[in-house]
Amino acid sequence: MTDTPARRPAGELEAQVLAALWAAAGPLTPQQVQQAITADLARTTVATILARLHEKGTVARTKTGRAFAYTPTVQDADGLAARRMRTELERGRDRSTVLARFVSDLSDEDERLLRDLLGEQP
Repeated sequence: MTDTPARRPAGELEAQVLAALWAAAGPLTPQQVQQAITADLARTTVATILARLHEKGTVARTKTGRAFAYTPTVQDADGLAARRMRTELERGRDRSTVLARFVSDLSDEDERLLRDLLGEQP
């Protein structure tokens, strides 16, 4: 029997990288992100995660010397969740059906909150 390390939950590394970027005072290179996170990751792994986040539009990058420096395009985890919800909505073929099904599955409390945010009365 071999001791294979357990796989990390999906998105855990992206979350750690984003947390490092959110905590930073400015853009970070992959090496700076690597130094800022607690996970023991190779710089190339961090660079791959950053490239994937860039492809998703979650981070922006600028050339600094021979490397890129990355900045988050969302301000926090709540902003990231909102972007993911919007992305899923945009993937649906029928927006009204997707929204209707989403709203029909809301708890009473979440429905009241949504109505408050939209300025509606129950």
